[in-house]
Amino acid sequence: MSTPDRKTAEVRHLLESGAHPVVPVELADRAAELGLRMLHRRRIARRLMWLLLMAAVIVFAVWAATVQPWVAPPSTVTPPVDGL
Repeated sequence: MSTPDRKTAEVRHLLESGAHPVVPVELADRAAELGLRMLHRRRIARRLMWLLLMAAVIVFAVWAATVQPWVAPPSTVTPPVDGL
């Protein structure tokens, strides 16, 4: 038998034998607890990311209002005076 056929045969044998492994009683409770913990961590991480984004937007807005990067800098060279 080739490797995929052997694996398939082993899986079929396990499924058809009817013997199921013993599952701990508290497994569902532990899984639910872990899931809630993961959701809580994701929620906190999402809130922190939004807070960081808002802080960056505020900092950028304050910087743009004070520096005004869209305004041309003042000229440092005086234009030549003609006609005098």
